[in-house]
Amino acid sequence: MFLPRYHVAPSQIAGAGRGIFLDQAVTRGAILVAPDAIPRTHRWEEIMASPDRAQLEETAIRWFEDHYTVTPDWPDECFLNHAFDPTGVWHLGFVFAAGDWPAGTELTIDYRHLLKEGVEEVFKDGATGQPIIGLPWREALRLSVAQLSRVLG
Repeated sequence: MFLPRYHVAPSQIAGAGRGIFLDQAVTRGAILVAPDAIPRTHRWEEIMASPDRAQLEETAIRWFEDHYTVTPDWPDECFLNHAFDPTGVWHLGFVFAAGDWPAGTELTIDYRHLLKEGVEEVFKDGATGQPIIGLPWREALRLSVAQLSRVLG
């Protein structure tokens, strides 16, 4: 669930499709996205064993350790695009503003937090051309805690 007003429009990131853009200014540390309506999580092995594996794997989001949600219905949160230097900090399903952002800012997150450890995204980072590879859970958590601590001061 998005907390600030926003709209979906063509992304400013080459090859990214659509993105999420703020309709209002937000301050550093503000919660941009809060989890809601999560009926359950799935272990990676469940996703891989499913007859719908390809669809589920494409929409799997890691929330913690080896627990993922799957969102084949593509809610607006799926239009948060990747950036290694994102405008939002993903932390356990919440997204916090990484800075003071004016209306019109495209919201981005670092997908390495959402991917299974070692899994490489099918596309490269739009700014650097580098691969996007899922971090080990403890590293992803350590990194998001450090980023959030810097943001909140």
